[in-house]
This record gives sequence, structure tokens and C-alpha cells, in this order.
Amino acid sequence: MELPAGWAVAELGDLLREPLRNGHSARATKEANGIRTLSLTAVTLNDFSDKNTKITSAEPGRVEGLWLEPGDILIQRSNTPELVGTSALYKGPRKWAIYPDLLIRVRVNSCILPEFAALMLRSKGIRDYFRSNAKGLAGSMPKIDQSTIAGVRMPVPPLAEQRRIVEALEDHLSRLDAAGRDLETARKKIGSFRKSIFLSLVPESVPASWEMSTVGDAGTVGLGRQRHPDWHYGPEMHPYLRVANVFEDRIDTSDVMEMDFSGVFDRYRLEIGDVLLNEGQSPHLVGRPALYRGTPPNVAFTNSLLRFQARPDVLPEWALLVFRRHLHARRFMREVRITTNIAHLSAKRLKPIEFPIPPLEEQKRRVQACDESMSYADAMERALKRSLVRANHLRSAVLERAFTGHLIPQDPADEPASVLLDHIRSEREAQGDKTKPTVRRPRKTVTAGSPPPPPTPSPNNAVQQELPL
Repeated sequence: MELPAGWAVAELGDLLREPLRNGHSARATKEANGIRTLSLTAVTLNDFSDKNTKITSAEPGRVEGLWLEPGDILIQRSNTPELVGTSALYKGPRKWAIYPDLLIRVRVNSCILPEFAALMLRSKGIRDYFRSNAKGLAGSMPKIDQSTIAGVRMPVPPLAEQRRIVEALEDHLSRLDAAGRDLETARKKIGSFRKSIFLSLVPESVPASWEMSTVGDAGTVGLGRQRHPDWHYGPEMHPYLRVANVFEDRIDTSDVMEMDFSGVFDRYRLEIGDVLLNEGQSPHLVGRPALYRGTPPNVAFTNSLLRFQARPDVLPEWALLVFRRHLHARRFMREVRITTNIAHLSAKRLKPIEFPIPPLEEQKRRVQACDESMSYADAMERALKRSLVRANHLRSAVLERAFTGHLIPQDPADEPASVLLDHIRSEREAQGDKTKPTVRRPRKTVTAGSPPPPPTPSPNNAVQQELPL
């Protein structure tokens, strides 16, 4: 596709000052002579500070070439599908830290500004390219290699225009970042608002007309059926809910599994009004409750969930409100036991937890007040999510306009990028090019579904020209 006047296209591998280089893997240490090493979160959060580093036992001689310099771009070569290929520009002091093996360092040459290249690597097209070319076995973290990174094709404007683009982008993106922080603050305030509702409707000190009971006395508590390979098939297959289906005040029915409940289905069958609580979860989510309202029908539950069935003078909706109050007040966390980072809330530990019971009419009034307040909070949260989606779309649109020459006007007086690229190419031919990675690949046949070629952001309705380097 046709590029703006003075622009060219080059692979990232042809824009390198030094070869791409993986970091160094070393164990954390408390020794005084350890070396400061970045963690992956430094790149994910774009935050190069002490809180995102650790001291490792790396040998100084083996990491001499890994010390960071201002202008280094770091790319995550392995992470979750959403985060693989995430990059960030290091702007800190020289030799402040080294970087780990799961990061790849990019040092660009004088044809392209590090700030421009770093912003380009954050664009949607290149991020999609990294994700589509990531490899890995099922269940493992996807990875990208140096040749994938070197193969990224990038538009190269004149240097003067790159500076103007970076300046304009930083202005636009800083405003979007500020808006994002405001939206995140608002989201946290909504969370605080929800907590305040629960704490006010289910107070810690109850009026004299209320009964201060316990969970065990306010109803019955039972654990679901344990899963077993022998019950994957059988004559009485029934759907069941597990911890992955139970969210706060919501049961997700998109992934309901089945197993054989021969002779025991009635024992584990859910009834409308049952409250389900997560028995095993991360510590801040253990005890997360939802009310079963009949969907899906004829369903049981497993031992990753606890079932609470309220006594006649306790509304199931009131029980749900009490449990949501305990969840947000982190009351359940005081009773759990933790194994391998999973918190467990057994029936024995749940039963003694306090359970206030107001008169029935007061229960109805407070449940209604909670529903009204939660509806208001839900509406605010939906509006925030829409704003976040718009902000992300706007960010992508701004980057797209920048890298297709539509964000700022071109200046005919700028030296074309091809002049500088030709100069760099000539120098490499004279000295021997050693910046590109030498990766041997087996010959393979291109078939349907093969990963797409590296993208080049470019304007519509034009013909692309690529500069041979």
C-alpha cells in the first residue's frame, strides 16, 4: 500500500544497532553481591522501579552485555496469549538492572527513534502478529522467537517526522492514560460503594429486635459430591455446578459438566433458594456466594461448593445478602486454611460464623433496598465499561493514524527515510551484517490456516513499496 511521501518500509531486523538478545535466567538471592534483575511485570506495567525487580545470583561475567541502557526496548517472548509480545521502552539510568531470559532486548539503529519503534510495537497490528505467530504446546505458555520479532515490517518516516509523531502521540496517549486512571479510580469507588451498602444493611452490631445467630443455626450447610473418574459415564448422568460456575450473585451456565449420580442424585440436587458458596478459591474470593434460582434445572453440585439451605424464618435472599457482606468485609478470610495458594472454607469453619436475623418484614425491606442500590451500582459499572472500551478503541485509532501518516502533516523539506536507510545498508555491506538472528527453520509447505505475514500499518487504497536493505 502506498506510503506517505518520504516514508519507507523495513523489517525490524534491518533496523537494529545490535543483534536481538535474550536475557539471563538466575535464581533470586539475598546475598549482598547479587545483581538487580527486572521481573516480567516491569514490562507488562511499563514500570521500571524497584518494586518490579529482584536480586539474583547471576554471575557478573555472564551478564556484562545485559545491562540496560536508555532507549532499550524489551519484549516479552513468553507469557499468556494476551500478554505475549508485550513491550516497553526503558528510559532509566545505564547499568541500573539486567533483564531475565523471558525478555528479548531490541536496540535500534539511527534510522528509527527508540520512542517511535516502541510505540509502533504497541500497535494492534503488530500485537496481533505476535499472538498469531506465538508457538507452544497445549497447556504451556506461548512463545515468540527472535526471528518472529526481526520479521516485523515497520513503516519508517523521516527522522524529523518521527520526532513530531512521537511528540503528538505522547500528548494524545498521556490524555488517554489520565482518562484511564480516572476510570479506574471510579471503578474502585464503585467497589467501595457496594461494600458500604452491604455493611450498612447487615451491621456488625444489630438492634435488640434481631437475633444474632450463626450460619449453622440459621440453616443447614452441606458439601457437594466429590468428582471421580469412575463417574464420568454411567446410567444416571446429570449436570452439576462447580466453583467455575459460581460467581457473586450469578451462576454461569456456559460450561456445565455432567457425571453419574446413580442412587445419590436426590442428595445433591439443588432446590430453588439454595445459596452456593465457593469452598476453594483464591483467598479474597473464597466464600463467593450465588443464589440458585432454578437455572439450569435438575442440577447437582460438587465438593468445590458449599450449599446453605435457610430455615423457614430466613429468606434465601437475606442469606445471600449476609454472605455477600461477609465476602466484601473479608470475614471468610479469617476462617480459611490455605494450601498451595488456594483458600478452603470447610463446612465446619463456615457454621460458627455470625449470622444476624432480623424480623421477616425487615429482611424483605433490606433485601429490596440492596437490590435498588445494586442496580444503581451496576448501571454505573456498565457505563464505565463502555467508556473503557471507547478509550481502547480511541487509543488504537490514534496509533493507526500515527503510523499511516494521518496524525500530523508531512513536511516536504524532511530528508526521506530512504536516504538514511541506503546509508545504513551500504555500511552493513561493507562491514558484514551481523544484526539479524541466524535461525534455521525446516522447510515447510504453506497451508490454509498458516500464520499471516508480519503486518505493516499503512493507509487505505494504495500500493505498498518496500525498500530492499
